Amino acid sequence: MASVELHNVTKIFDNQVYAVNGAELTIQDEEFVVLVGPSGCGKSTLLRMIAGLEEVTLGEIRIDGTVVNDIPPKNRNIAMVFQNYALYPHMTVFENLSFGLRLRKYPKKDIRERVLEAAKILDITEYLERKPKALSGGQRQRVALGRALVRKPQVFLFDEPLSNLDAKLRVHMRVEINHLHQRLRSTMIYVTHDQIEAMTMSDKIVVLDKGVIQQVDSPLELYNNPTNKFVAGFIGSPAMNFIPGEIKANGEMKFQSRNFSITLPSKVQKELKDSATQKDVIFGIRPEHIVITPQADESQLSEGQEIIVDVVEPVGNEIFLYFTEGDIRYCLRTDPTHNYRPGDKLDVKFNLDKMYIFDAASDHRYV
Repeated sequence: MASVELHNVTKIFDNQVYAVNGAELTIQDEEFVVLVGPSGCGKSTLLRMIAGLEEVTLGEIRIDGTVVNDIPPKNRNIAMVFQNYALYPHMTVFENLSFGLRLRKYPKKDIRERVLEAAKILDITEYLERKPKALSGGQRQRVALGRALVRKPQVFLFDEPLSNLDAKLRVHMRVEINHLHQRLRSTMIYVTHDQIEAMTMSDKIVVLDKGVIQQVDSPLELYNNPTNKFVAGFIGSPAMNFIPGEIKANGEMKFQSRNFSITLPSKVQKELKDSATQKDVIFGIRPEHIVITPQADESQLSEGQEIIVDVVEPVGNEIFLYFTEGDIRYCLRTDPTHNYRPGDKLDVKFNLDKMYIFDAASDHRYV
């Protein structure tokens, strides 16, 4: 297997649009790294540059220490799995799996051994004589994975490979790909817009926005310590709540919005000092950290705030309650022990041990 290094990698299209801008990234041997971000953030372009399907405008890409900018895709020893399965409909599964090896003039014995090995790993041995039209979506996706697997590449690249599958099958295939990585211990780079996929599959997540890498970290570190408001809002489902307001210091330091007044913990006041005082800020709090008073634990909690429930979303093991303050809708997550209804008035508090404060102008995180 191999490491992948990106140094100041930039892609500029003809209309001077920066699809990727100055990407710096090191992917270690055997790591499973997920590139995640909204549509148009540059994640697929970055993956295609690693594959050699897009030309690098500026910068340098190294695979296993070798600069590959001018090396054609077929000579990079990588394998790519696309969003569409790209299977040949007139060929059997065996022929689809072996097609790339036959083009490279591998001996028939080696081809058969590799195909049977991949089919066994992916549990598709019984489908080898079928054609793609006789397979389900999940089975076709396994064949697409197998076509990459038989090549035994240094790096596997995945471009939103589960987007065409239904929700249940996506969960199943996530587990299958994770298991495949653990078995092969290969370097894998995976592109998705689904942050749940990113959180559950990766060793490391790369968050992109508008062509710029915002943060690179482990899933839990991204969740607990986002570097800015974009990362905080993108990672986590439901998304973090953002309350606009300002920091006021009249003796005690408080966050003041149109509807909420929250005295900040002393440790937060020390961290902020004068940096955020009298500035427009954004108060961030995740849905699970807005607590209904009778369920409050021993965390440091804010003053009570009364809310009126707008929407109730029961999802089985938990309930999402939505409420509106001003023209902004917020969400809290609670357990399903109570039958909440729209119109209920609740007294809630914020867990201030889990709060965030961002600069409203720059999105920079203060605390």
